[in-house]
Amino acid sequence: MRISTTFGMNQIVSHGFGVFLFAALVPLMREEIGISHWHLAVTGALTQLSYLAGALLLSLAGHRISSARLALVTGSITSLLLLTMAGLDDPLAVMLVLILAAACAAISWGAIVELISRYTAPELKSTYLSTVSSGTAWGYGLNGLLVLLIVPLFGWRSGWLIAGVLGCTTVLLTWRLLIRLQNRSGNNQHSTQSAALTAAQLFRAVTRERTAFFASLICCLVGFATMPFSTWLSTYLAEQGAAVQLGGYTWTAAGMTGMLAGFLTGKLADSRGHGVALLLVFIGFAIGIIAFVYDPVSFAVIAGCGYGLMYFPMWGIIAGWLNRHYSATATMQINSIGMVVFGLGGASGNLLAGWLQELNGSLTSIYMIIAVDALLLVLIALYVQLTEAKPNKLVQQENALC
Repeated sequence: MRISTTFGMNQIVSHGFGVFLFAALVPLMREEIGISHWHLAVTGALTQLSYLAGALLLSLAGHRISSARLALVTGSITSLLLLTMAGLDDPLAVMLVLILAAACAAISWGAIVELISRYTAPELKSTYLSTVSSGTAWGYGLNGLLVLLIVPLFGWRSGWLIAGVLGCTTVLLTWRLLIRLQNRSGNNQHSTQSAALTAAQLFRAVTRERTAFFASLICCLVGFATMPFSTWLSTYLAEQGAAVQLGGYTWTAAGMTGMLAGFLTGKLADSRGHGVALLLVFIGFAIGIIAFVYDPVSFAVIAGCGYGLMYFPMWGIIAGWLNRHYSATATMQINSIGMVVFGLGGASGNLLAGWLQELNGSLTSIYMIIAVDALLLVLIALYVQLTEAKPNKLVQQENALC
């Protein structure tokens, strides 16, 4: 419990605050420091590139640095950046801070994946990883509380200050936890779990080895579906004549579902298999998005629940699945490639959505494509579940993709 709580707090700080708090506070910040639409557009593009760069750097060079050190350094930098945001008045400085925070978020998650893969029991890895990955959903919820309860009384700068203080507290708790984990771990576990892949081996794994290939493919398809879903949701609901509040209700449903889904789906992955867990979350997402395409206004909240069920715990399930076949360090490397292709898939989805909206004057077609993407994810998860149930040779060595 201490492992999942502490690393979950890291996820709240790095992703919930470092990546998503700005979106919650930007309406108030724009009025005071003059953030323009141009600043928002450039910041969105550069932070996405920064996240991808951090993930790619981790996949290629992360194994050369202790994951414990990476977790502490990125946590410390993110906390300092959050505190710095409270004193900024220059939009360009805000942009720079957010770019650095995005790179730290990617590296932080990769380091957490390696640490949990290394120090937890095999039968609990997916439970821990999915619970921790759902920390982002808890970050959504805390951002909402800050905006509703704290910011109206003390201003938007207080939100960044509270986030920074929580980040500093998290770094101290993480430091204590890592000392405890390293003291109780043996040398054999360390040597067994630290085998890393060279760049050539990593490329071969994600292109030719079954588990790494399908994990990367799933991440790409999830990015293609979820990033345009979230980016264009409010615009599409407005296009359908829905009340402004419906978007808020939809994201609240997504966050609350994600909070609960992490532990439950991780437990399912450990007890019944990762294919079963993936199949469950992808079916939930597919049902939600198909209903949303049928009637966007009536089923927006259902779509939000499906999004929360799938997106937040998916990262932990995938990481746990990879660790059944690879060392902790190799799991971190392949998972980082998954983050890269997730971003590329998401960028492709957003570009396609913008082109279709410009072409047709409507976003209906992109949500229909997302529904097809969701069904493809269900089919892939079904294949994984059926083939993963075969003999244990899959656990002992990777099968070539067939």
